[in-house]
Amino acid sequence: MAGGSGTRFWPRSRTRSPKQLLPIVGRRSMLEETIARVASLVPPSRVLVVTGRAHARGVRARLATRKRVGILVEPEAKNTAAAIALAALHVARRDPDAVMVVLPADHAVAPLKTFRADIEAAMDIAARTDMLVTLGVPPTHPETGYGYIQPGAPLDGTRGRAARVGRFIEKPDRARAAALLADGGVLWNAGIFAWRVDRILAELREHVPQVVASLETAMRRGGAAAWRAAYRRLPSISIDTGVLERSARVAVVRARFTWSDVGSWAAVADLWAPGGNGRNALRGSALPVDSRGCVVDSPERLVALLGVEDLVVVDTPDAVLVCRKDRAQDVRLVVDELRRRGLGRYL
Repeated sequence: MAGGSGTRFWPRSRTRSPKQLLPIVGRRSMLEETIARVASLVPPSRVLVVTGRAHARGVRARLATRKRVGILVEPEAKNTAAAIALAALHVARRDPDAVMVVLPADHAVAPLKTFRADIEAAMDIAARTDMLVTLGVPPTHPETGYGYIQPGAPLDGTRGRAARVGRFIEKPDRARAAALLADGGVLWNAGIFAWRVDRILAELREHVPQVVASLETAMRRGGAAAWRAAYRRLPSISIDTGVLERSARVAVVRARFTWSDVGSWAAVADLWAPGGNGRNALRGSALPVDSRGCVVDSPERLVALLGVEDLVVVDTPDAVLVCRKDRAQDVRLVVDELRRRGLGRYL
């Protein structure tokens, strides 16, 4: 396996997500599914889970039977550059020559055999070329919730599997997304990465030096107070914006597996009601009457739907969300408004 004994895989649990740690894939949470997905490639002792303080207890409970999996808890959310830098520093202390793979913990992929082969291909390219490698997924529809990648020149020595990244395209509006698909050649940015740990640390130090410096100071000092102080100073910046869009050493591997970033309630529909075609995706107590294409999550109370289409209804103990399915990616607007009105208790 590329990267030898130093290979590390680590799924990152996002701080806010529709399913968070809920067991929506069979009896296992998506976090557990992510770890199981790479079990044939790497032993548990080489897995690191990076999560936030709010989720730490849930993560530990879910992974209680996986004693050798490491858990890194961030004092507060500071986006993916900080999370990746934190993991990279811990990996580098164990093996500075390691190849590191970043796997978000809220993805659904199939088939597993193809997924694993594509991951190994990305690792091999990262090890041989010293590039930062991302996986790009051929788009199936004009999605506004994903970033896009425009591949550039083919990468030498990869037999057409990889290309240099021409440019990253931020999440577009619907018209722009449709135009990108019509032009052809673009890929969804899956947020799955492979790189040598020394390479990503070098790139972080070059492009966002304050992130690495603060974390290294906290590691030297140790203790909860040092980590809280370090995180207060960190900028909130994504790895894409902070590093990948600035680096000249980024390659993309065209993924051959099917993929969904289950980062919105609309995306959950594909897991709860495979095949679509107007089927309702229901969990908990729901009674649809003359309704189609709706997503309902109501573990306690009964939610009745009458004569509606393409709605998302999420009933929680302290709040109810109702939105059109095509606006599910805009839930962040509700979050922004809650903060503006001082209603942070609902977040």
